[in-house]
Amino acid sequence: MKRSRLRWNKLDNTGNLFPAIAKPGMSNVYRVSVLLKEEIKEELLQKALEQVLPYFDMFQSCMKRGIFWYYLESSPVPFPKVTKEHTYPCLYIDPDNNKNDHLFRLTYYKNRINLEVFHAVTDGNGAIAFLKEITYQYIRNAHPELKGKVSDFLAAETSLNNEDSYVQNYKKKEKKTYKTKKAVIVKGDKFIVNQLGIIHGIIDLQDIKRVSKSYGVTINQYLVGVYAWAIYKSYLKQHVSKYPISIACPVNLRPYFDSDTNKNFFVMVSAVYNAMVNNASFEEVLKAIAESLKEQITKENLERLFSYNVSNEMNMILRAIPLFIKKIAIAQVYNASARANTTTLTNLGVMKVTEPYGDYIERFQAMLAMSKGQSIKCTVLSYNESLVATFSASISETGIQRAFFRKLTDDGIKVHIETNGAYYE
Repeated sequence: MKRSRLRWNKLDNTGNLFPAIAKPGMSNVYRVSVLLKEEIKEELLQKALEQVLPYFDMFQSCMKRGIFWYYLESSPVPFPKVTKEHTYPCLYIDPDNNKNDHLFRLTYYKNRINLEVFHAVTDGNGAIAFLKEITYQYIRNAHPELKGKVSDFLAAETSLNNEDSYVQNYKKKEKKTYKTKKAVIVKGDKFIVNQLGIIHGIIDLQDIKRVSKSYGVTINQYLVGVYAWAIYKSYLKQHVSKYPISIACPVNLRPYFDSDTNKNFFVMVSAVYNAMVNNASFEEVLKAIAESLKEQITKENLERLFSYNVSNEMNMILRAIPLFIKKIAIAQVYNASARANTTTLTNLGVMKVTEPYGDYIERFQAMLAMSKGQSIKCTVLSYNESLVATFSASISETGIQRAFFRKLTDDGIKVHIETNGAYYE
């Protein structure tokens, strides 16, 4: 199979942020994983990667530094090496010194395939599309009995579109939308740099559907509400706080703007609870969170949120500023806005797979690296009859995670817990 002819490619509007702020301990690398019902064979996974990667231009890239912007260029390294996982997840990929190598890594452990991606390349939706295709190809390689029964090409729903959907959909001259008001910051005893404590909660999907419906909210609103409640109950001890609990929630823009791009295409909204009274009830916290999300997640507001950023990028005067100055300015703006959120909960939605590959897949899961001011984050996705909520944290305390899962079980939801052992070292 011939390599595609991608020479260079502009970063999308969100992608421009990550090389400017990434560093060890704040890698801006995330992980999406698939667990199969059988142990992984390294040579077959390497073969699958080499069969699939040539289709995906964005993942064939390395980072280059121009006079005015970072950009992507075809990597001279044909294929990265698949390795058995032996480190903590989401380690730094240095955009300034990656030796022309790729901006992702593919590892495995027992029956789990891990794809870790530097966020400048794409968001979780783009990464999942790539991971699925690697998984399908791996299954075909591992099960020759499927030959002739399934197509050896990409799934029909897999997009190879690399348009910058921010630029395609923005409206000019939108007003500033950044929040800079300080939120509650969760502090605790830090792990060493790059060490993450991971807790997976495997949750019964039908249970959580039933409970969310009983509260009159969506599953996403319920989960964000439980997260805010866990912070209020465990960290604030249900006391008044002069700072709000603010949970950043990435919103996938593709369904709102009819896009299937493989580049980043999301914005952040913030679900806010102002702890203005002692001993507020869960229902009060949930109501505030649900209303906060409902007000913000409209096409008009989402368009306004990203249009301001794109308008700045398109400004001819700002475009002419050298990159080293842009990096300083971007970092300052990011640092000012980062203090406005306590944590992040990203919901990647429902994982759907092409048949018959579902017969070989146990579940999916994902996790986030830490960012400035956020020592704990949560990632959610569902597959078949399970929803997996994964907490990643750079602090050793687990009170918030325990309060989160305890609330679920108190509401009659079945939960199974797994950890990576960082809390027991």
